[in-house]
Parts: sequence; structure tokens; C-alpha cells
Amino acid sequence: MSSNLSYWEKATFFNFDIVIIGSGIVGLNAAIHLKKTCPLLKIIVLERGFLPSGASTKNAGFACFGSLSELMEQEAICGTEGLMLLIEKRWKGLLKLRTLLGDENLDYRQFGGYELFTNDDDATIEQCVSKIEHYNKLITPIIGTQAFCLANDKIKSLGFNNVQNLIYNQYEAQIDTGKMMFNLIQLAQSLQIFILNNCQVNEIISDDKQTVIHTNQGKFYCKKAIVTTNAFVKSLLPGLDVEPGRGQVLITKPIENLKIEGTFHYNKGFYYFRNINDRILLGGGRNLDFNAEATTEFGETSLVQNTLEMLLTNIILPNTPFEIDQRWSGIMAFGKYLEPIITEAKPNIFCAARCNGMGIAMGSQTGTDVAELVLKSL
Repeated sequence: MSSNLSYWEKATFFNFDIVIIGSGIVGLNAAIHLKKTCPLLKIIVLERGFLPSGASTKNAGFACFGSLSELMEQEAICGTEGLMLLIEKRWKGLLKLRTLLGDENLDYRQFGGYELFTNDDDATIEQCVSKIEHYNKLITPIIGTQAFCLANDKIKSLGFNNVQNLIYNQYEAQIDTGKMMFNLIQLAQSLQIFILNNCQVNEIISDDKQTVIHTNQGKFYCKKAIVTTNAFVKSLLPGLDVEPGRGQVLITKPIENLKIEGTFHYNKGFYYFRNINDRILLGGGRNLDFNAEATTEFGETSLVQNTLEMLLTNIILPNTPFEIDQRWSGIMAFGKYLEPIITEAKPNIFCAARCNGMGIAMGSQTGTDVAELVLKSL
């Protein structure tokens, strides 16, 4: 295309103050914060896909800060103080997203969240129950009243099979991921932020004078670039501590008299499900083959999909007929450390990536933080 660009096109559409690569939660929040802070900045967001690639429009829509067993594992990695900081960032990130778009535009519903423990999970449930008071004490100064409690009395009403314990989190909620991204895009456009889709970035070259973004649509010139492509970031910025993690998902057709309402975690968060429009959305299974799922390739495997269907049949919807309506996958980003990467990776090239499966909670604040880093450098 670049060989057939007019003078007007080159002058108007290829020169910006800031180019943001990736139109997901992080990228759009970075653009919005920059534009609100400095309205005169000329900003463009480049997106390689027709819709945001990765996980922003493909995730399960959990507005959560971690199930109890997940928090236990994370505390072992980063310590108690580090975990408190993480929970605070996740909670404040959720509040930021809600304030930015409004609960109605997110379809935010605080039904609460549950962690399931089957009859084979005796050791895990014992550990988790013993930690309820510990985590409530940690979380209370951040959120308010106690978050976690046992809710075994609800097992029967939810219709589960082979489940002996439930731990309830009253603060967990669910959102409509599609509505969230639709309204983020609309907000960005209302602020005169330009978004170009189907624009694949191949290389970024920067020196003291300018930064050049090489794409399949031509060269873009700017003062600063921000890479927010999450699991795909290493194709542009090699060497970062980022590993992809594919999350496979399925959703049923509508189920009459569905009893399940809320967000649910199972097996240390490796499986997760929720209700949506009288359906069950279920995802996970990355733990079945970490190596195979450490990929940036979208797709489904029979191993994971068959396991998800078995969970529906044996635990989630026993004695309830269901049909699978759709299957898809999203690509998340993980790393050795639980904090997102927010840095100036090269002169005038900034990076915000690796939300470790907590993009809804961390995305808004991560985008804001990298925008602040850029503003300080202008």
C-alpha cells in the first residue's frame, strides 16, 4: 500500500506525537490517559487484527483479584507485602475501569465468586480454610469488610456434583467483555484518538530525532512509541520476561432453568466458569500441557476441550442436558514475576505488558502507568 500513498495521506495519517501498538485494554487506557492529560497530543493506536488481538475481547469477563488458592500460591512467590500491593493494584484497577466506563457500559454484576473443592481436594481445602482469616485480615484495609467465607450451604442449590466445599468471595463480579471493549473504543474515538485496524507492526526503529514504525501499511513517524501487545510483545522487543499462555474457552447454548449465577474457580484457578445469558462459559486447562499452551497460536485442542466438557458433565451440570455453541481461545501473558512490565525498553520506545491472567483488573492501571512514564519523558 505504501507505494500508492498520496501526499495528503502521508502528511495526515502517518505522522503522530505518539503511536500505541495494540488496541486492547492496556493500549486504549494508555491512549485515553495521554489524551485527557494532554489534549493537543496527536495519538494513533495501531492494531494488527480486525478486532483487538490477544485476550481483551476473548477473556471470560471475571472482575476478580484472585481466588484464595491463587492468593496462597502468589504469596509464596512475592511475600505477604508484595501480595498486598498486588491485591491493591488489582482492586484499584477494577475501580478505575468502572469509573472510566460506568457499570452499565460494562454490564458489571456483583453476584460474588466461588472456589470449588471436590471430594478429592481434602488437603487443599484444609489449607485454604485455615487461610480465610489471614486473607480477610490482609484485604480488609484495601477493600473494606471481609471478603472470604465458607459457603457449603449453597452447593445443593447450585446443582454441583462431587463438590464438598465452596469458598465465597462477596466482592467478585462479572462483566461483558465485548461491551467493555466497545465502549473503550468509543471513548477513545470521542477524544479524537485515531485507531487503525489490520495494521501489522513489523519493526520499530528509534533514534534521538524520531521513531519509525514499519508496518504492512507503510511507515509511521512519531516522537514516542508504546508497545502494549502483551503476549506478542517479544516479536518487537525481544528479551523481555514474557511467556504466552493460551486460554481455551467454550460456551453452551442457553440452558432452561439454569441454577448457576456468579463467577467460579476450580483447581487453583486453572479452570473458571460463569453464567452469561442463561449459558455457561467455561475455560481453562492450560495446566494439562503447559508446553503446548505456551503459544501465540490461536486454536483448540481435543485434550483441553474434552476435559472442559467432562467438567461440565461430571461436576458443573450433572443430569442437565447441554449443547456446546462456540469454542475459541485467547492468548494471555505470564512471567516469572507477578507485576506487569512497565518500562522504557529502548530510547523513546515504551512497553506495558504481562498482566499474568489479570488483564481486566490490571489493564486500566497498567495503561495509565505507562502513559505517565511517557508524559514524564516528553
